[in-house]
Amino acid sequence: MPDAYTQACERSLTDPEGFWAEAASGVDWIEPWERVLDDSNAPLYRWFAGGQLNSCYNCLDRHVERGRAEQPALIYESVMAEGSRTCSYAELRDLTARFAGALARAGVAKGDRVIIYMPMVPETVVAMLACARLGAVHSVVFGGFAAAELATRIDDAKPRAIVSASCGLEPGRVVAYKPLLDAAIDMAAHKPSACIILQRAELAAELGPDDIDWNEAIAAAQPHECVPVAATDPLYILYTSGTTGQPKGIVRDNGGHAVALNWSMQAIYGIEAGDVYWAASDVGWVVGHSYIVYAPLLKGATTLLFEGKPVGTPDAGTFWRIVERHRVKVMFTAPTALRAIRRDDPEGRSIAAHDTSSLEALFLAGERSDPETLKWAGAQLGIPVIDHWWQTETGWAITANPLGLGLFPIRPGSANKPVPGWDVRVLDDDGKPAAADRIGAIACKLPLPPGTLPTLWNADRRFREAYLSRFPGYYTTGDAGYIDAEGYVHVLTRTDDVINVAGHRLSTGAIEEVLASHPDIAECAVTGIGDAIKGQVPLGFLCRKSGHDRPETDIVPEVVALVRERIGPVAAFKQAVVVERLPKTRSGKILRGTLRAMADGREYPTPATIDDPAILDEIAEVLREHGFPVP
Repeated sequence: MPDAYTQACERSLTDPEGFWAEAASGVDWIEPWERVLDDSNAPLYRWFAGGQLNSCYNCLDRHVERGRAEQPALIYESVMAEGSRTCSYAELRDLTARFAGALARAGVAKGDRVIIYMPMVPETVVAMLACARLGAVHSVVFGGFAAAELATRIDDAKPRAIVSASCGLEPGRVVAYKPLLDAAIDMAAHKPSACIILQRAELAAELGPDDIDWNEAIAAAQPHECVPVAATDPLYILYTSGTTGQPKGIVRDNGGHAVALNWSMQAIYGIEAGDVYWAASDVGWVVGHSYIVYAPLLKGATTLLFEGKPVGTPDAGTFWRIVERHRVKVMFTAPTALRAIRRDDPEGRSIAAHDTSSLEALFLAGERSDPETLKWAGAQLGIPVIDHWWQTETGWAITANPLGLGLFPIRPGSANKPVPGWDVRVLDDDGKPAAADRIGAIACKLPLPPGTLPTLWNADRRFREAYLSRFPGYYTTGDAGYIDAEGYVHVLTRTDDVINVAGHRLSTGAIEEVLASHPDIAECAVTGIGDAIKGQVPLGFLCRKSGHDRPETDIVPEVVALVRERIGPVAAFKQAVVVERLPKTRSGKILRGTLRAMADGREYPTPATIDDPAILDEIAEVLREHGFPVP
């Protein structure tokens, strides 16, 4: 007999409607669907068309009604504010219902957008769920983004209201959010009708005439009931970097999202109702949306919200101390965090000092995990450490090693095997299947499973062009790699110019736009280079304008500050070199891949298309002078 994983994979691909209809029984529906899979507008597929539900009800109310009122729903741990807090399902439901009422008093109704620009605090989760309760569409913007990035998202989403906080906390400093928010609203053409501001003890914000204090809003509000929405109605918009610097608004619907995430908690992560689950990410990223907020609460588990860093606050044992304190069953983090812990504690003493016996598995995602770090963590913890691969666009795992369906052997260096529901292929440039172990473009056969992006916000055409046009009948992931003879998927690199900094996808094009705005810069290029901790960091190559001969020591700090101001510290832009010219093809395309190989210390054969091969020797000399290991 095939094992549970093989059976699930086979059925999900041969009978997807039956497979996902069965999975949908784990969600409470107000009205049943008319069609499991609506292919009437293919390749824009929709799941559970005609069905009605409410995502907040499925996350909170139903668990209260069925005996989990006193069970912890959310545990908040902050090493920054040096505090902790636990909310039961009943408490979280009541606070969410009250804040939904506050949003309604501010004019927010079903279908309206609400931008949430918040730190890692319980109120952020409340704001997200309150939007879902009203049928409003939330768009969470990571607190590390600068005013210009926030303004771009305000103009695209056109929110009725914005929910923010007075500040965020980072190691060694307090980041004032309100001035950034005010600057963004000033920049934006669209103006929200109201801003609700959470005042934190570490820094109070000065409120303006259109601002509402969070506590006053709660006090004046009445609890709001759950509003029925269509399964195909949007739940949220999450913006991700585009290759031109213009962010793409990833849309997530209500029905397919609830079904897929609820199913994934047991099938992939082995989590049941009542278990403690910790995704050590930020709610501003897709991992935070899916696996801090929605999936654990849909399942009736306890989710852990963490404000802080894995090391240095106060030491390399932070993660393991929290695992011990709350008896975490499964943890999910980025390889960057493990690399930082390994850097500070290579012997694993911080792990040995704590009781981590409750931990059954550690999942990694957000960037490629180097085999050595994965092996180190597995040896130190004595549990499966599982690399799995997915994207902001997909919302949940494309490949994994499913704890709930029975683990197969872990192969370090791979992203494991396709999850049920995913038909993953590697294609050559002509769209034909690549042979085993041959590198090509990784694509997924349509229709994608529930919970993935049905389109982009107000941009169906861009959705088709960005994801569906290169290989008709397939979703193009933008990643390159191969599938080996045993079915393991190996994800190697991006096929476009989006780089991955500590799990955060950033557009090199957006950074280049900022660099090019500097008065001394005539031309520039940005590429991602390897970093022992973050996986990748951006490196800038700057060409000065003729007659602008200021030294590099003056220019580089200025462009670093410029990127921090306009994109934010999340870009991790700290390195740039001044060169006389950039290597290009005869058609004028900059050879970023060659630049990346040089800076990473890899062999860089002279491309046949290069305009002037002598440029490479010039750049190699500059990079060596700056300490790069150019061969």
